[in-house]
Amino acid sequence: MDVASFNLLFALLALAAATGALIVTVTLVAPGEAIRGLRADIAGVAPYFAVTVAAACMAGSLYYSEVAGFIPCKLCWFQRICMYPLVAVLAVAALRRERAAWQYGLPLSLVGAGISIYHYQLQQFPSQHSGFCTLEAPCTAKEVDQFGFVTIPFMALAGFLLITVLLLAGRTDPAQEGVAP
Repeated sequence: MDVASFNLLFALLALAAATGALIVTVTLVAPGEAIRGLRADIAGVAPYFAVTVAAACMAGSLYYSEVAGFIPCKLCWFQRICMYPLVAVLAVAALRRERAAWQYGLPLSLVGAGISIYHYQLQQFPSQHSGFCTLEAPCTAKEVDQFGFVTIPFMALAGFLLITVLLLAGRTDPAQEGVAP
């Protein structure tokens, strides 16, 4: 596959992640007994999905820098600093069935999401001055621009958001769903 095909694949995965984040969020906040079973089902698989999302995001960023040859800007590196440890942390938590993973995974995903939001808006409004940008790897460059709005920071944001809501969904034992964490 060529870079254009991977761009399309990763853009579609990012849109799926954003949609998944929205669906999980609605499920978590929806009132009523009818949705209790669905929340328990999501809580049961959330740790495994979260580590899968983090690993896919890491693989995508490595593809872009190591195979496609894109030079990561400073903000991309900061997003990687948040995403890469999530793979290891969430993998260990999933293997150990550790429900407290949200306590140490959530700060990484929230900080990463914040950096992604800042980076994305820099790309959308490139006339801003940013101390992060360099001529070799400008933060405003759009190496990927699928569907007119999906860029690499957008992809990272979608991943961080899905990981965040999955961590929140997985913080309770599905067998005891409905009991405060």
